[in-house]
Amino acid sequence: MTQTTPPVSPLIRLHPQDNVLVAKTGLSLGQALADIGARARAQVPAGHKIAARRIDQGEKVLKYNTVIGVAARTLEAGDHVHTHNLTLVDFDRDPGFGLDVQAVDYVPEAERASFMGYVRPDGGVGTRNFIGILSSVNCSASVIKSIAAYFTPERMAAYPHVDGVVAFAQTSGCGMSSPSEHFDVLRRTLAGYARHPNLAGVLIVGLGCERNQVESLLDSQAMTRGPLLRTLVMQEVGGTRVTIEAGIAAVQAMLPQANLARREKVSASHLKIGLECGGSDGFSGITANPALGAAMDILVRHGGTAILSETPEIHGVEYMLTRRAISPEVGQKLLDRLAWWERYTAGHNAQFNGVVGHGNQAGGLANIFEKSLGSAMKGGTTPMQAVYEYAEPIDTAGFVFMDSPGYDPVAATGQIASGANLICFTTGRGSMFGSKPAPTFKLASNTPMFKRLEEDMDINCGAILDGESDVPQMGQRIFDALLKHASGEPTKSEALGLGDHEFVPWHLGIVS
Repeated sequence: MTQTTPPVSPLIRLHPQDNVLVAKTGLSLGQALADIGARARAQVPAGHKIAARRIDQGEKVLKYNTVIGVAARTLEAGDHVHTHNLTLVDFDRDPGFGLDVQAVDYVPEAERASFMGYVRPDGGVGTRNFIGILSSVNCSASVIKSIAAYFTPERMAAYPHVDGVVAFAQTSGCGMSSPSEHFDVLRRTLAGYARHPNLAGVLIVGLGCERNQVESLLDSQAMTRGPLLRTLVMQEVGGTRVTIEAGIAAVQAMLPQANLARREKVSASHLKIGLECGGSDGFSGITANPALGAAMDILVRHGGTAILSETPEIHGVEYMLTRRAISPEVGQKLLDRLAWWERYTAGHNAQFNGVVGHGNQAGGLANIFEKSLGSAMKGGTTPMQAVYEYAEPIDTAGFVFMDSPGYDPVAATGQIASGANLICFTTGRGSMFGSKPAPTFKLASNTPMFKRLEEDMDINCGAILDGESDVPQMGQRIFDALLKHASGEPTKSEALGLGDHEFVPWHLGIVS
């Protein structure tokens, strides 16, 4: 007797209590859906939701057994559930500080994974070996770009152990209120890059009349000039051309010492991974984000640090993080940052209302609660050890949170300033992001996008949907790849030369 293989279901049930299912592939109008004993009542794109049963008007809609809104009208099994019939309604969420904290099964130090990194004099460990040029103000941005442009691949051939000379231009520093939060954030960000272990040497260039004076920048951030930390002020040096010449000479003086750096075997506990997602879709929370979370659980067990950010994009599921906080104080600090965001957006005539971007909606995400549900999964399941403000130095190992906007370049800039020496970036629609001096490693949520944009994507987490892998296996694959990239293997974004224009400190103050 010949056995027949049952047909693969086109639907994904994420939790037994869910009243919506996710379309694994596009559904056609009238298509029979054996899982729910009904037919599709609309044409439904892949990654979007359909009603698994009748859902009455006003009834909570559950995905992963979590409320993502209420039905705007009565829905029947097979209905397409999206922005046209799903209403975001805020609800009381018990922070439950610490209720979900579970002890971490740490790998003994002698058995921990390792990578080949650059050990710096202060004990930090880099994954790359750049020389960086920072502008204290936008007025010196063109000059630092010209200095960096001098160091072509041909000129750098004499320094094979230096990854390059990078200009980190920015658009603030002069017409800004000071003292102010904005002023403090800018200085903290610049100092975080100046101290970053992926930079062997740093040149800071100012104009001379800006509020963010180079001298007071150094003093306020306890930075001291030396052979690998140099400064120039254009008005004092003699203008544009002379400053460019002096800047080239300053970098040339640093290159021989930077070129002496060599990789050595170090514990994976020195890895600090910034976690980002952009261009998310309905599969991000099913494949790439939970797989990255699984990889971060492995990293934490090996003593490393995972940095979740993008505060507006944990709105609605923040209780999932506060329940993992190691203390009420840590949990409350996260809630305080969310409260700050509500005040901040209201004060700038903006909205904190849960509307997601066009690409997110096209990919199947109806609102911020649904997006946040997937976004938070990047952080894995280990205890939340600490909450940091933007660009604050991260001095606690394990899973931590750093406050930032959801705008990827700004969030990644803050994470790097905080000490992230690699960025992991999940995407469903396809992000082309890259970063320096910490490289970006990109994870695709679905196979069609991965194949279409394979030149930009490092790993296809869509293999989970395709039945070729499960989440733990993909998590291990991601962790293993991170060790290779931390040891110097270029990521796809590095191979494409991305990262020269993605230094974007957070602007949150008044320009006067």
